[in-house]
Amino acid sequence: MQFTQPIRQNFEFRRLYYRGKCGAGPLVAIYCLKNRLGHNRLGITVGGKLGNAVTRNRVRRRISESYRLMESELNQGFDIVIVARSKAVTAEYRQINAEIRSKMKKLGLLEKAPI
Repeated sequence: MQFTQPIRQNFEFRRLYYRGKCGAGPLVAIYCLKNRLGHNRLGITVGGKLGNAVTRNRVRRRISESYRLMESELNQGFDIVIVARSKAVTAEYRQINAEIRSKMKKLGLLEKAPI
């Protein structure tokens, strides 16, 4: 991820959960909040209830790849947390990708396409 830095601290995740805007669907929930930096920061959360480590890492990789491919289309200056839900385990990559794209558009994170 070329333009994005990771979110690692627990207090940063909690700040997004309580103060950020949320877009939720059956596969993922996305929280976002403006930051005062010139770049985006991303956190991906996959809970232990979703399965064993192999399953959780597979879901995390799919979410990460989906974000990486749309990274150049995103507005800069946001903290973003993507939370995987239980249906994401059985979903295909294209379903996860489509839902992340639609939620990002709903939250105003995707740039407008030039006319």
